[in-house]
Amino acid sequence: MELIERILMEWKSLFYPHFRPHHKNLEEPERKKKKEKRKKTRLCSSNNLGTKSKTNLGSHSESLMAQQLQNLPDVLIIKPPPAFISFESDFTQKFKILRAWKSPLPLDQFLTKHAQSVQALLCRAVTPVNADLLQLLPALKLVVTVSTGANHVDKAECRRRGIAVANAGNAYSEDVADIAVGLFIDVNRRISAADWYVRRGLWSSKGDYPLSSKIGGKRVGIVGLGSIGYEVAKRLEAFGCKISYNSRSERPSLSYPFYSNVCELAANNDALIICCALTDQTRHMINKEVLSALGKDGVIVNIGRGAIIDEKELVKCLVNGEIRGAGLDVFENEPHIPKDLVAMDNVVLSPHKSVYTLESFKRGSEVMIANLEAFFSNKPLITPAYG
Repeated sequence: MELIERILMEWKSLFYPHFRPHHKNLEEPERKKKKEKRKKTRLCSSNNLGTKSKTNLGSHSESLMAQQLQNLPDVLIIKPPPAFISFESDFTQKFKILRAWKSPLPLDQFLTKHAQSVQALLCRAVTPVNADLLQLLPALKLVVTVSTGANHVDKAECRRRGIAVANAGNAYSEDVADIAVGLFIDVNRRISAADWYVRRGLWSSKGDYPLSSKIGGKRVGIVGLGSIGYEVAKRLEAFGCKISYNSRSERPSLSYPFYSNVCELAANNDALIICCALTDQTRHMINKEVLSALGKDGVIVNIGRGAIIDEKELVKCLVNGEIRGAGLDVFENEPHIPKDLVAMDNVVLSPHKSVYTLESFKRGSEVMIANLEAFFSNKPLITPAYG
């Protein structure tokens, strides 16, 4: 039966060209194949056009980004500050960063290559900005240091060359003050030493840990009552400490007693907390005479700069029991620390980390960017390092 139907269909197709069977059409599978082939061809063509369109769009976008980058002002970084690493995108949106540390060229060649375009340098405390470096950057007009202290910058040479200098201002003050107070509490209450005592199993073998010293009522002399020193004073007042200070000048608006002489400040206090900047005048300001005035029950904390204290004299006083203890976040030859300091359990050591919080880095990066933007807009700097 099927054979007869097929013959009839073929016969009708021969004599009736417009005839199209409604079912069991032998040509149907072939037509479907051709239709699918045409569909795939159209789809491939469409995809090719789309790919070309996307490629063209991508190339245009890259070209636009490159053009925008060329229009951004150049900022040189020799070694990346931690705040820049943490918030790099905040900087790259506004400035074209010249990354000297990533260049295969020697530093002097890299600087020579960009000498005529670099007007701003962003630097950290480990990058000395001296006459030799400045000589390689004749177009430089601004140095922004990420630290509060700017003792690594030759400010006199910058002045001579008409180069402005900006620092971090008070961006880190609160976090640095926290570390100062933490070190002060640790040394007096011997927290780190007691932790070591427990971990070594001495609590069970030797019994109770020796007595420590109370915080409340302590007389604390602060050396350098700037933004950091003032934050330290506020915190220690809350503990019931009695505050006095030495600074470049007296602050009449404050009720704290002022001492113009550091030796006198030491003689009238149970502790000294060093918060001042390192300058030619403050280098080794805390010497044998000051430490002796502090006395055998005295404690010293340093969150300023290591060289403010004569480190050799400090070690001698601690070894001989001429002062009771020390809390140190900074050292004279970082990261190298005298072995005697490491060996003593009445000394608390910190690896210059007082600003190392995410919040400090964020605030610091905002201040750096604000200073750079002010400079490139011909506006006054936000936190100038000198007038």
